[in-house]
Amino acid sequence: MKPEELVAAALDARARAYAPYSHYLVGAAVLAGDGTIIQGCNVENAAYPATICAERVALSAAVAQGRREFVALAVATRDGGAPCGTCRQVMAELGPEMAVYIADEHGAYRTTSVRELLPDSFGPASLHR
Repeated sequence: MKPEELVAAALDARARAYAPYSHYLVGAAVLAGDGTIIQGCNVENAAYPATICAERVALSAAVAQGRREFVALAVATRDGGAPCGTCRQVMAELGPEMAVYIADEHGAYRTTSVRELLPDSFGPASLHR
């Protein structure tokens, strides 16, 4: 799959974001190992800590569908904003080898990786040292 296809899926998900407080719409799309694309969008809440980011929505939905292998994740925002720290930690847990495409609202994107976004991350191996 071309990165542009995954970015397009993230842009599509962004259109469904629920962001009445920040007005910062975010969409994500994760490519599972079996070729399935699972989308997510940010869902805000008046009790701000209850808000969930698009990346975690997409990854959680994929896990709920029984998927455990992830190849890539695209995230689309107004200005190409990078994933937050909590999302980076979840990405490191579930897809440490994933490519990450960070796109703006026009589909222009840059390529990075989970390892670049969260070097020296804490993970399952850290618990068994």
